[in-house]
Amino acid sequence: MSNLVIKIAKIPEEFPAIAAIRKSVFQEEQGVDPALEFDGKDEISDHLIAYLDDKVVGTTRIRYLDEKTAKIERLAVLSPVRGQGIGNKIMQNALLFLAHKNIREVVIHSQEYVKSLYQKLDFVEEGEIFEEAGIPHVKMRKILHFP
Repeated sequence: MSNLVIKIAKIPEEFPAIAAIRKSVFQEEQGVDPALEFDGKDEISDHLIAYLDDKVVGTTRIRYLDEKTAKIERLAVLSPVRGQGIGNKIMQNALLFLAHKNIREVVIHSQEYVKSLYQKLDFVEEGEIFEEAGIPHVKMRKILHFP
């Protein structure tokens, strides 16, 4: 996957591509209500965008909860390229980006069926499974360690 490029998205220029991925994955595949998916928080967030062979294939959103805590949300990879580790690479890039911003703690609400992706990145489950947008989720947390 030498042709994979993951970077901080230029907003607003790259947001239409991000929105298209999220629409495909969350609304079309999973039936999430557009009002829940596009919740008005995109403007206050950073976004990562992944290109494979110069085509947009994935994204995630980083929202800051306070000066030391961020929430990584809306991780999405287009179905034809899943299973190649792109989601993992997007997450690794997001965590590195946050570490450089001196963020100490990262929380996520993982869809229950993909929590192993986050466990491999040392996220720890917290609490019971809950529903979000009609989909079972689990809250997970990771403390970032700095050299």
